[in-house]
This record gives sequence, C-alpha cells and structure tokens, in this order.
Amino acid sequence: MDVTMLLCDAAEEAGGKLYILGGGWSVIQAPNVLAPMALAIKMSVPWDQANEPHQILASLKTDDGEPVDAGNGPVFARGEIEVGRPPGSKRGSPLDAPFVLRFNGLALPPGGYVWELDIDGTQLAREPFRVLEGT
Repeated sequence: MDVTMLLCDAAEEAGGKLYILGGGWSVIQAPNVLAPMALAIKMSVPWDQANEPHQILASLKTDDGEPVDAGNGPVFARGEIEVGRPPGSKRGSPLDAPFVLRFNGLALPPGGYVWELDIDGTQLAREPFRVLEGT
C-alpha cells in the first residue's frame, strides 16, 4: 500500500479529492500557542486489499520517539477505512482513498516532533516538524 501524507493548516476531502490550505510546512514559530494542524492523506489501496477493513493509527511523537501528551494523554487518531471497488474499474488497478485527520488546538513546546501513520500495524508514513522558540 502506498501512502502520501502532508502536514497542513487545514484540509478537506470532497468527491475523492483533497483540498489543502497552508500545506507542506515543517516549522511552527509560535511555541505553546494553540495552532490548528491537519494531516492530508492519500492512500493507494491495492486491488486485492479492497473491500476489507484497514486499521489506521496516526500518532504524534517527539523526535526521540516518545508519545506527545498535550494535557489529555497521548495525541493520536485511530480509525478504520474500507475502500470499495467502483463499478467499471479495471481489475488490478490501485484504488485512491483520500482522507483528512484534523487536530485543532495543539499547543506544543519548542522541540522536534513527528507524525507517524500506521496502517494495519505497519508504519507507512512519517512527517517531521519543529516548534521553534518564540521570537
């Protein structure tokens, strides 16, 4: 399974497309300030893995690999996705599955962080970023 993940300010999925606002950043210059954050994700699901559930886990960790606690426990999103084969799709063709995970109001102290995305227990994407000291 192929996965593309982009860190952004905001994103939406509509009609099988991702609409991204403020995408592709890797630095926050306002530590400890509530900041919206989203992960825009496009899965490419192999034909033979369609029509079955896939477990998704996105977790925020420090650059040392420790889970980030934003005051209410570790920051993560967990869910399940099942991609169906649309009528008329060519046998063996990969199937697109775009989706967005939103994390509103994270206030992170200065340091290095990474979003990790696991699908069915296998890490398929990482997106590192840094929160810099205030200026």
